[in-house]
Formats: sequence, structure tokens, C-alpha cells
Amino acid sequence: MIPYGRQSISEEDIEGVVAVLRSDFITQGPAIERFETAVAEYCGVEHAVAVCNGTAALHAACLALGLEPGKKLWTSPITFVASANAGRYCGADIDFVDIDPATYNMSVEALREKLRAEGPPDVLVPVHFAGASCDMAEIAELSEKHGFAVLEDASHAIGASYQDEPVGSCRYSNAATFSFHPVKIITTGEGGMAVTNDAELANRCRMLRTHGITRDPDRMQAEPEGPWYYEQQQLGYNFRMTDIQAALGASQMQRIDEFVARRNELAERYKALLAGLPVSWQHVHTDTRSAYHLFVIELAEETPPRAEVFAALRESGVGANVHYIPVHLQPYYRALGFEPGDFPNAEAYYERAITLPLYPAMADEDLETVVSALREALGA
Repeated sequence: MIPYGRQSISEEDIEGVVAVLRSDFITQGPAIERFETAVAEYCGVEHAVAVCNGTAALHAACLALGLEPGKKLWTSPITFVASANAGRYCGADIDFVDIDPATYNMSVEALREKLRAEGPPDVLVPVHFAGASCDMAEIAELSEKHGFAVLEDASHAIGASYQDEPVGSCRYSNAATFSFHPVKIITTGEGGMAVTNDAELANRCRMLRTHGITRDPDRMQAEPEGPWYYEQQQLGYNFRMTDIQAALGASQMQRIDEFVARRNELAERYKALLAGLPVSWQHVHTDTRSAYHLFVIELAEETPPRAEVFAALRESGVGANVHYIPVHLQPYYRALGFEPGDFPNAEAYYERAITLPLYPAMADEDLETVVSALREALGA
């Protein structure tokens, strides 16, 4: 079976992890800061806070932005459920903004219309679907006009760029978050990171990842009793990343450009081989370079039903997948009042979407096998 995604682990990655296992620190040690520094420097951002997974990064950032009961978070319906769940963890109300049918990202026009009709959320979470940035300049303009915070869910997009700047630079947002799950651009096994240019926001994230505790004398409410002294100043969480994970992440960062270049090469090869078939794929604007975490196709109306095509691909040894079931159609969110028809572009996309395999170690021959199997499944 050709999987839809697969991590790429080198001997250098293994050596980096082994070095930590042989060191004095396997958690809360110097490897964390090395990894944070590598990501911050790569993205051109002031602060990076490593945590145990991408969902924790979203949750901590939402809390740090002041999200709480009575406040609102809006995000895309075409995303993993974590983008919305992070707001629910804070007790906030959740709503969605429909997608652009071409880019699969949050529609700026739909956002404008929703702002005019309903007023602003407290936090907006645009999702850089499949690794291609949303139109962040337009979103930032609306943020300034209407007064809401912007938290980029860049879980798919480390290594991508927008307007010649790395995704994660936070030029157009308060903060951004990354995921380092094994099928993402780089991996730490499980892991995530929040990045920001706001020092106070970063400090709040750091405290939240460690039970709301500070050891910084300058931030303490009482005079420290000694070098052992610490204060819990709020109710935080155990969102810590281990040094084992951070060592892997820091090593992977050395190959991030190689990974993204190969993903782009494979995506362009897909487009060439798929030309003439009754399928389409995500439009990526010319000012954007996608990290191509995913390569998603949409089946045309005249093709066999998606379920049949999907089953045929799996039977041919192609590990196709579907990203994503619209979040508002999940039973939990249906119970909050969302219904089919609420976000028609997202629902229409979902009915026709199939994710094809894409990962850096994928051979050209594997890609040709995938397209051949798809052609047969389509009867083309």
C-alpha cells in the first residue's frame, strides 16, 4: 500500500535523538530551546513556544489571546476538528466561515459578509489548508477594521511562504501554530509550536504549557524565598514537549527546504499527469508557495461516486484519504445547532474530495502508479 503520508527519518535524526537519550536531560532541557530557536529563525519571528502537539499549541494560543466563555471563535469548516475544538476548550462559542471553492481556504468575501451581518468574533482562526496560505493581507485588513485577533492555524504549512515571507512570520496575525505529527512537513512524533512577535503573548503560552507556573523572579507576585521558589499564577496545563521530540524536530529543520521542494516537485508532476482527467485541484495564488502537506483532487460531476473511486484506489494499493469532513457536520457540532446546508461550499467540496499520496520519499514510479490507478477507477 502506498500511504497518503509518511515521515522521513534520517540517520542524523536518529543520532540527534540518541544524543539526548545519553545526555542529562530528556525533558525540559536545552534541546527545547534549540528547536524553538531553529523554528523562530526559520520563520523570521521573535518567539516560539514548543508544546506536546498542534492542538495544545492552538489551545494555549487561544487562552493567551483571552478567549473564554462568552467570547467567539470563527474558523474554517474544512479543517481537522482541533481548529474549532481549541475554542471550545476555552468555553467559547464557535462558528465557521465558508471556503473559497478554488483555494479551499477561508473565503475572504464570505468573511466580509459575515462580519457585516453578525459583527466580529474575538478570535479568527484561518487555516492554511494543505499547506497553502490564506489571503492573510486581506484578513489582516479586516482584523484592523473590525477589531478581532488573528491566530493562523498553520499546522499544514511550515516551510510555505506568502508574499515572499515565511508562513509563521506573523506579519498579518497575532500568532500562528504548527503541528509536527508524522505526516506533516517535519515531525517530532507528536508535537506542536506557537509562534508570535508579541513577547507577552509568548510568555502567557509558556506559562500555560507548564501548569501556569513561572520561575521568573521579575514576574512573581511575592519575593522569592530561594532558588527553588516558583509560583502558580493561573490554571495551566502540562503541554510540555520532551527533549527527545525536540532533538528530532531540530534535526528535521535542517532538511525542511529539501522536504518542501520535493513536495512541490511531486505536486507539479501530479498536475501534469492528471491533465485531461475529470478532476481538479487546489488553486494556489501566485504570491504563495505551498508546503503541499496534502495533494487533494476534486472529482468532476460526471465521474463515478466518490465512494466507488476511493474503494477502487484502496483495492489497487493506493492509500487514498479524505480531508476533511466539514467540522460543522460532526455530531458534536450538530448538537450545538449546526446543520447541513450551513456552509454549502465546504459541503460541496467534501462530497468530491480525495487526498492522493504525497510525501518526500515517494518515488516518481509510485506517483505514476497512483495516477494509473485513479485513471482506471475513473474509467478514463
